[in-house]
Amino acid sequence: MGVSIRMDFILDPFRSVYDMSTGIALAKALIALALSFVLCTLISVVYRMTNQGGRYSQSFAHTIVIMGVVASLVMMVIGNNVAVAFGLVGAFSIIRFRTAMGDPRDLATIFFSMAVGIACGLGYYLVAVLFALSVSLIVYLMARFDFGRMPARQTLRIVVPETVSHEGLFEDIFRKYFKQCDLTGVETVNMGTAFQLEYSVQLRDMSEAKTMLDEIRERNGNLKVALLMTPDSGR
Repeated sequence: MGVSIRMDFILDPFRSVYDMSTGIALAKALIALALSFVLCTLISVVYRMTNQGGRYSQSFAHTIVIMGVVASLVMMVIGNNVAVAFGLVGAFSIIRFRTAMGDPRDLATIFFSMAVGIACGLGYYLVAVLFALSVSLIVYLMARFDFGRMPARQTLRIVVPETVSHEGLFEDIFRKYFKQCDLTGVETVNMGTAFQLEYSVQLRDMSEAKTMLDEIRERNGNLKVALLMTPDSGR
């Protein structure tokens, strides 16, 4: 009898804590958290595999997983309690991120992991699994086939004497070596004794760049010619 009373005395605080909870069963909560962790880890791995910008950060890979699990927990805590929902909105409104995301893809990945975490927290386990797998596959295929990348372009600068008309002077050379060529600027240099022409170009074959520059120098009196490699516009 005395042992039973002592056990009740020990267990009563835990029972009261459980009674004060949101009513979510412990097993369901553990399943939701474990599933969100696994799926968000998958998202993080796919992000690492498909990262092509040279800006990969281990801390961001961790953030993907953490945000998904936190979103799952938040949805379980809120449940159908409107007061708790407003309280969490007020609490999160004071958070300020000190580091801005430079790549929109990073922001999309964070929303992706949070959406998976929310689905797990609401108990839509099958939806969360299908969503995570399908979108991860789409992300991988887009990276695998370089979806959306524009061909790299270069900047060509040619200095010509003021006494030489540059209209059509290099037209045959441009047709021979460039897929595209657009005049983007003209300015005077060398105290007004020469013009510098600037073109946005796309070479057919980078191995022919030296030959192309030599042919242009034969036309502009052996003045300065520069071919500048611009960053890949598809990244």
